[in-house]
Amino acid sequence: MSVTIRVATVSDVPTIVQFIRDLADYERLLHEVEATEADIRRDLFGENPRAFCDIAEADGRPVGFALWFYNYSTFRGRAGIYLEDLFVKPDARGLGAGKALLRRLAQRCVEADLGRLEWAVLDWNAPSIAFYDSLGASAKTDWITRRLDGEALLRLAGEELVE
Repeated sequence: MSVTIRVATVSDVPTIVQFIRDLADYERLLHEVEATEADIRRDLFGENPRAFCDIAEADGRPVGFALWFYNYSTFRGRAGIYLEDLFVKPDARGLGAGKALLRRLAQRCVEADLGRLEWAVLDWNAPSIAFYDSLGASAKTDWITRRLDGEALLRLAGEELVE
């Protein structure tokens, strides 16, 4: 079975949303999914795209996706790619779809002279960690991800600016 990677189109929106839900279910986070088809259509295919997506197909059938966006390293003085989500359907694992999606992102980085390709993985996801290790990805153990969202984000945003 051959795997191909293509850039997602607006007709893929329902598939992308299903992949997001499938990934969230695998990560035990389905209860946190708020994304709708309208959100994905706006942010990936609207007037000002905020993120991008590649679709992996096996014999013409979508089996996985990589949703990503550009970031920037001030230390390196170059943009990079941040992989927000990578997912391959369980019945298609082992076909090389995940590696093909990551290879396409790495190619994009090289072609555009980007400084890095980064992503996060849950600490309990041993199969994915082993897969990433096999590709030569390094763990950034000296950095701790921090996040503001929900009430904390609203609270900070509502504070008066001190000038």
